[in-house]
Amino acid sequence: MQEQSLYERLGGVFAIAAVVDHFSEAVVRNRVAGQGSANPQLREWHTQQLARLPGLKWMRTLWVCDVAGGPFSYAGTKPGHEQLSLEEAHRALRIAPEEFDAVAGELAKSLDHFGVPEPEKQQVLAAFAAHKGEVTEGSPAASAS
Repeated sequence: MQEQSLYERLGGVFAIAAVVDHFSEAVVRNRVAGQGSANPQLREWHTQQLARLPGLKWMRTLWVCDVAGGPFSYAGTKPGHEQLSLEEAHRALRIAPEEFDAVAGELAKSLDHFGVPEPEKQQVLAAFAAHKGEVTEGSPAASAS
């Protein structure tokens, strides 16, 4: 018997979309990475560009489905070095490592909110964390190094 993929263990696209919806709304309200962020690019996105949020939720859902082994493929609107790379989509936001960590914290809370079992939660968080360097590539700290 073949082991189920992470996508299947998460409950498929509808369950993933529910987590992404909850997570995305939480990020908007996050004081470090959302509307209250000290980062002007993030604050502007989360206050003046919210009309783009439904599309972002769709892209995030596709990305999670893809990294979890589901039948959907993510293709970034600003392709990075590889299919699932995220550096080009995030460079202009100048996301600092601590802002990335705040977003990861919201993802963990959303996974908990939906009762995602610990092994699957850790796999999702690890997949997210694997792209930290790409997402923070445009941060002032990365530019200085």
